[in-house]
Amino acid sequence: MRPHIHPEYRKVLFRNLASNTYFLIGSTLATDRTREWEDGNTYPYVTLDVSSASHPFYTGKQKQVGKEGQVARFGQRFGQFFSKGKEKQ
Repeated sequence: MRPHIHPEYRKVLFRNLASNTYFLIGSTLATDRTREWEDGNTYPYVTLDVSSASHPFYTGKQKQVGKEGQVARFGQRFGQFFSKGKEKQ
């Protein structure tokens, strides 16, 4: 690899604003803000709106979409094309 062309890989502290949780993860994300972590070290600091700690898919709080209504609507629109044995009116 050529020197001085790749971003610096380092530990970065991410904070999820929705759930107020912190993650210390390796990243190349550049930021000027820093924050002291539980281990006493100071790390670059980035805030997030959504992460696995607050996203409904990962927390199990996702809303179920009414599939039955969508299937019925599809059947009303296009059912005549797929019906076997029924005569067209």
